[in-house]
Amino acid sequence: MTLLQVSVDSPEQAFIALSHGADSIHAPAREEATRDAVRAIAAAAKGHPVSVGASLDLSAAVALRDAGAEIIEMAVGREDAPRVRALAAFGRGAKLVAAIRLDRLDPVLIRALSDAGFAGVMLDAGQGTRLFDRTDIGVLAGFADAVRACGLTFGVSGGLEPPDIPRLLLLAPDILRLDRVSVRASAIDAVRALIPEPRPPAPDELDLRRKSSRREELIDRVFVRDFVLPMHIGVYAREHDKTQNVRFDVDVRVLRQSHAPADMRDVFSYDIITDSIRMIAAREHVALVEGLAETIASRLLTYPRVASVTVRVEKLDTGPGGVGVEITRERPSEAATVLTLPRSGEAQ
Repeated sequence: MTLLQVSVDSPEQAFIALSHGADSIHAPAREEATRDAVRAIAAAAKGHPVSVGASLDLSAAVALRDAGAEIIEMAVGREDAPRVRALAAFGRGAKLVAAIRLDRLDPVLIRALSDAGFAGVMLDAGQGTRLFDRTDIGVLAGFADAVRACGLTFGVSGGLEPPDIPRLLLLAPDILRLDRVSVRASAIDAVRALIPEPRPPAPDELDLRRKSSRREELIDRVFVRDFVLPMHIGVYAREHDKTQNVRFDVDVRVLRQSHAPADMRDVFSYDIITDSIRMIAAREHVALVEGLAETIASRLLTYPRVASVTVRVEKLDTGPGGVGVEITRERPSEAATVLTLPRSGEAQ
């Protein structure tokens, strides 16, 4: 389950954020983040978790914890691993979270954070820049996997806009944070509406699914054509030592809304298709194009509005022409399950 956190400067902003669906509050590491300021924001939060930015210092963490912060967030980098280990003695009553910049990702540091008792990692994309202008979903997925492998929670902050939210939800982050520059009721509402809460399908949604099998006019199509990525794929030994270009064509049949699309809540973004493919392609060697196509289809069918998926996967470097497979899969009556892509050498 992904929670929405909003960064604020004052108790008034905290009240606005919580009134519009924020699950928790964050006070950035600034000079005014004194104990009195933290107490005031914690009081406005009325029991919701409060995270506060702090320097990489034990005494500062203790002071902020005593002022009411449940989560202490510290900016760390590769060079800070020795100082991180010194925080292992931090007292009970608050959690430590590391804020790591996109250009300072390091598996050794993540392990040091886990050993020091940190609870999670926030990937800090920075303000004034778009996350997906600086990296792609495959890199982010690898980082998220490394964080979770160490038993830590994973969150993303900095420069997030509504179109980024469906793409980031592919990573199943524990927290998505809006910067304090976005603390406006309309901005919070727009993002809150894009983060789903666990719920059973509504009766009208189930009815629409049943009708969709009989009424083609209820279906729209979202497609990706000629999307080419290099990846490790193939069953021959020679195919394990180099990447091959693979072309993807994906056609998604989507249940039509009852009204004209007005914002990101009303569309099934083609970014979800391309990002899903990028995440899968960034993993280890894939043996079969058939398994690759099945995994893509199964992932996309987890979205409630998706009725069916046609996936065409074509290897382009095997000879004078392309070779591959095309499959069509429909949503079963029960919820779809995301398949785990088999690694090289495992039974199919």
